[in-house]
Amino acid sequence: MTVDHTYFAEMEARIPHGKVRTRFAPSPTGYMHVGNLRTALYTWLIARSQGGTFILRIEDTDQGRLVDGAVDVIYRTMAECGLTHDEGPDVGGPVAPYIQSQRRDTYGRYAHLLVELGHAYYCFCEKTESEEDSGEFNRAADPCRDLTAEEVQAKLDAGMPYVIRQRIPQGTTTFHDAIFGDITVDNTTLDDQVLLKRDGLPTYNFANVIDDHLMGITHVVRGSEYLASAPKYNLLYEAFGWEVPTYVHCSPVMRDAQNKMSKRHGDPSYEDLKAEGYLTEAILNYVALLGWSPKGELAEQEIFSLPELVKAFDITGISKSPAIFDRAKLDHFNAVYLRNLSPEDFHRVALPYIRQAVKGEQFDTAAIAALLQARCEKLTDIPEKLDFFDTLPEYDTEFFTNKKSKTNPEICRDMLHAAIPVLEQLPDWTDEAIHDALIGLAEQLGVKNATLMWPVRIAAAGKLVTPGGAVEICRILGRDETLRRLTAGLRKLEA
Repeated sequence: MTVDHTYFAEMEARIPHGKVRTRFAPSPTGYMHVGNLRTALYTWLIARSQGGTFILRIEDTDQGRLVDGAVDVIYRTMAECGLTHDEGPDVGGPVAPYIQSQRRDTYGRYAHLLVELGHAYYCFCEKTESEEDSGEFNRAADPCRDLTAEEVQAKLDAGMPYVIRQRIPQGTTTFHDAIFGDITVDNTTLDDQVLLKRDGLPTYNFANVIDDHLMGITHVVRGSEYLASAPKYNLLYEAFGWEVPTYVHCSPVMRDAQNKMSKRHGDPSYEDLKAEGYLTEAILNYVALLGWSPKGELAEQEIFSLPELVKAFDITGISKSPAIFDRAKLDHFNAVYLRNLSPEDFHRVALPYIRQAVKGEQFDTAAIAALLQARCEKLTDIPEKLDFFDTLPEYDTEFFTNKKSKTNPEICRDMLHAAIPVLEQLPDWTDEAIHDALIGLAEQLGVKNATLMWPVRIAAAGKLVTPGGAVEICRILGRDETLRRLTAGLRKLEA
């Protein structure tokens, strides 16, 4: 195949230079797992912290794994997280297209150039794709590696199908990683990987290198599982005479000390975590600290907004050690973020969850939200805390016994007997009026406040644990419903 060198010169001329350029390059498989989100975040932070350009590229060369709607998941996740991209399929840019399947012709040209340069070869051997994927290919036994130019041309002229393989040289390869330092491998451990498949599509490893170079990528962020492939990437860059980007290999996010997080094991994606009641800001903050820590005066800080992360982020803070995904720690982060919301913002995010349990339109959802804000770690905790508003649950008279409040059923009967007429006669049904009336009654009866408040709350809610105390619950229930429930509680105790 004849190689057109003017094409390559034109491609080189398009490459932007002069500042940091990073890319997030997900495969549209319908699932943004935590490790993927962390890669996107670190890649974005490197670009933003250094005044660089952040690129979104869709890697869809593995057509068998594509999932309908998966690209939308990527766009939606990035937008929700505030990880805006400067170049990408939807916004364009100087090195478009940004979808690999639309760059098919490009990869073929560079694969054939590599053959001309002597760093790749045509392989006509019959091998199944599963054998290729396994990496089990002994190049020493590959007869195509040493075919003469005439033999190759004869097979091409005969229309024989082929793949193009990388020709791994003898010796060793050393590459540098920003986290792991210099790593040297013996080239005998590297296989002559397929660069271009029989269908003309590139393999993941080849397309990555071509795209990263042609898009001017300066920093490549990926999981440490790709460390084993890095020498082959290096050899490709060197074969083309290209500058090698800065590699940043991040250690995996683990479910526990032994197991990596994975979709197969049911570990959560970003969308799963959102559905489980975590705020985007809390997820991002927590994910940022999975394998990275701030330095200097920020070393003890845990809570970071996205702009604060941009200021604090430094590649040297990324750890070599795997990070364990700790659900309890994420709960803590989420609780902090929920408490830090304004009352209006908390009401807005909590409302769908409040409405799962509280259907009655007469109830003040803003007042209910105010009870909840300091009392939940996840938004999904909300419905079960509120199931008593619409319907008073069945409860046992043993609920009226509480050692700390010094109550038992007999004492509670007397307390409700005294409280009902006082609440009936209140001119205003406000927190302040209810509070003052009950506190005044406790004083009049010569009992602790808790001795009166406990039975009022139990009778009003029918639950041992409630968000908010007797006063707030009575006020939100309204006078009529409160008196109805307290009277039912008194009857239960008199039975």
